[in-house]
Amino acid sequence: MERYLEGKTALVTGSVQGIGLAIARALAGAGARIGLHGLATQDAIDRAKAETLAAGAPETRFFDADLRDAAAIDAMMDAVSQWGGPDILVNNAGIQHTVSLAEATPDIWNAILAVNLSGAFHTMRRAMPAMAERGYGRVVNIASVHGLVASVNKAPYVASKFGLVGLSRVAALEYAAAGDRKSGGVTVNCICPGWTETAIIGPQVDARAAAHGGDRAAGIAELLAEKQPSRRTSDPAEIGALAAWLASPLAHNVTGTAIPVDGGWTAQ
Repeated sequence: MERYLEGKTALVTGSVQGIGLAIARALAGAGARIGLHGLATQDAIDRAKAETLAAGAPETRFFDADLRDAAAIDAMMDAVSQWGGPDILVNNAGIQHTVSLAEATPDIWNAILAVNLSGAFHTMRRAMPAMAERGYGRVVNIASVHGLVASVNKAPYVASKFGLVGLSRVAALEYAAAGDRKSGGVTVNCICPGWTETAIIGPQVDARAAAHGGDRAAGIAELLAEKQPSRRTSDPAEIGALAAWLASPLAHNVTGTAIPVDGGWTAQ
């Protein structure tokens, strides 16, 4: 595999499992040093470190900042900067709580907005000025199809993801002229996954499976038939491959986009 990110440092939030870990592995395979992040057990941290090193990262470190705490994010960004980066920032950490607008509490709203949107704002405001100084930087924000279209019972989540897409577009415009083709420039993009094989969709799959006597495959099929025309879930590795391409020097003129990986969901 071409190691086009050799000498670069990547910070991937929410990267001890699922899509985040898949992205970390893909960036590691391209030669980047990997800053892992999450709230996880030591065993999960050790496994994630081992996987990214095995994938090709020359070095891996772990950061455990609570993204609901701006001061903790500042401390994390200080530590990553002292390490030499980040040249690549992937905001993947996210939480979801399926609840009606009437039943959504202030605590649910505040937690989802803090992790999914404010966390990305705080990492970006700290990372991007240094990216501009170096003339190279990549921000990849993992939004969702729910950053492009809405669904019932997801008001806080949809609001956070629409906000993330908007934040990313503003940042893309503000930094569009930083650097040049030779240095690589500074870009900001969103990836908007549809149904993907991760823990976050587990409660919805379980609810559908229960309606089919516990048949998980039937529950997944029903869930996808409603929204995703391909009726196929995405594998996290597919999101990782796209994120790694967006992080590459070749993608210097791809900025301000929100790319769906949704089997045609948002094409309807």
